[in-house]
Amino acid sequence: MTRSALAPALSWLTPFMKWAPGLTRRDAKADLIAALTGAIVVLPQGVAFAVIAGMPPQYGLYAGMIPAIIAALFGSSRHLVSGPTTAASVVLFSALSGFATPGSADYVMLALTLTFMVGVIELSLGLARMGALVNFISHSVVVGFTAAAAVLIAAKQLKYFFGVDMNSAGHLHEILIEFGHHVIEISPAETLVATVTLLTGIAVKRWVPRIPYMIVAMLVGSLLATVMNRWFGDLFGDAIATVGALPSTLPPLSAPTLTLENIRDLAPTALAVTLFALTEAVSIGRSLAARGGYRIDGNQEFIGQGLSNIAGSFFSGYVATGSFNRSGVNYEAGARTPLAAILGGVFLMAIVLLVAPLASYLPKAAMAGVLFLVAWGLIDFKEIRHILHSSMRETSVFLVTFAAALFLELTFAIFAGVLLSLVLYLERTSRPRIVTRTPDPHLPGRAFSSDPELKQCPQLRFLRIDGSLFFGSVPHVQDAFDRLRAEHPEQKHLALIASGINFVDLQGAEALTDEAQQRRADGGDMYLIKVKQRVWDMLGQCGCMHERDERNVFQSEEVAIRAIYQKLDKSVCATCEARIFGECSR
Repeated sequence: MTRSALAPALSWLTPFMKWAPGLTRRDAKADLIAALTGAIVVLPQGVAFAVIAGMPPQYGLYAGMIPAIIAALFGSSRHLVSGPTTAASVVLFSALSGFATPGSADYVMLALTLTFMVGVIELSLGLARMGALVNFISHSVVVGFTAAAAVLIAAKQLKYFFGVDMNSAGHLHEILIEFGHHVIEISPAETLVATVTLLTGIAVKRWVPRIPYMIVAMLVGSLLATVMNRWFGDLFGDAIATVGALPSTLPPLSAPTLTLENIRDLAPTALAVTLFALTEAVSIGRSLAARGGYRIDGNQEFIGQGLSNIAGSFFSGYVATGSFNRSGVNYEAGARTPLAAILGGVFLMAIVLLVAPLASYLPKAAMAGVLFLVAWGLIDFKEIRHILHSSMRETSVFLVTFAAALFLELTFAIFAGVLLSLVLYLERTSRPRIVTRTPDPHLPGRAFSSDPELKQCPQLRFLRIDGSLFFGSVPHVQDAFDRLRAEHPEQKHLALIASGINFVDLQGAEALTDEAQQRRADGGDMYLIKVKQRVWDMLGQCGCMHERDERNVFQSEEVAIRAIYQKLDKSVCATCEARIFGECSR
């Protein structure tokens, strides 16, 4: 293989060459700020996710280091940041807790092994060019999923924003009910810190947009909490909760244990987690790409996620996928290229080594205020209004996805939205538009028109079919044929204008053949006009085109009229008053 031929085949190894050469100083500055913001935000989240997953706390931080860097280098999204997520952590815990005690060495080993297997499956799907699967996630699904996830992000932060001791797991209604039971426990001090952080972020973003508002908001919130804890502790009672000191270590080397027993036990879980992780990552990537005005490559994203988890399994990271929290922060903080996610992973390592003890000054309430800002920024109100006013079909897809994400499972919400989109698409394509066409004597050259008021030839009907003839649409087309023969038995000849037919399968071809045979049995015939080459080839391949059928195929209406007119019953023509064809007056 020549070098020129080899380059495209190996392009998946160097996707970063598409953006790295064009990186400007302005881009790098924006990415630097976004990376620092994201690295700070992931500190408390990483620890929390690890606890949810049944892993030691530091593993949540490890999963946000090397995996995030690899996914950014080999993915296609400019804003997607990979790492631990709430949903992935819950799935991991539910899958592995039956095999080993959470937090134990055996449990960690199984988690690393599962992560490696998930990475291999993801990479295989990417190399097999299965990224086209993401095309089935419609824009309305992405908008609905993003909006619901944003609401859930805010809902899960209620406990920290108001300083109440409650269980924030579960669906939206469960969180709100639980919060209602703890309303009387709201902490004025923590609510004040969270509110000041939130308002600071809004003010800086609105009036001083050049300054990284998230970092400023967290610093103001941290400073306020420190002052309140030190000088006004007696006034507010309990001290304001902080993230707490974090371990100052880099991710140690590790390795999956690929025994036959482990592979057999974990294979079903690995497949399920893979589908979930890819759906989550690509959905987030597509939603942010739509906001950023670019497109992602599904195949490359699969490859990036696969390499990310494979690498993570060797650097003490459990299953990583696209993180809504970190990706949303990355986007809202002004990231322009994947460099932000790469630097975010590097900064996280530096922070864990050098600044981890200072996390004890970062209040959880301030983090909640920042995440409220992130959640608000993720809801695309303009696009939601556009969907609600443009199409009932798209509105239903949006609402189903949004509601399912809020009250069921995030993954199920995506599948529900995709399934409904496909059902509506199939329902629409199964009913191709069928219209009567007639020469209009008032138009130049007696051009064809769909005006229902025009007179019809008593022996010949022209129909145009706009849509594919496949197994799903055949019943609708056959019903139209049957209805036409029943209502107008005198029109024994039928001419189909096929310019709108792009595809015909075997069942569709047989439906055309059956109609032609029925017409001939009634003393008429059927004709095809403007058949596309692809459709002609399909009709020939299925053996449905015989010599007589081929003589009934024409390239224009004018040629068809001249040929069909010779077959009409001239006794009927003699008394006809319609005279819609030029040949009728000759």
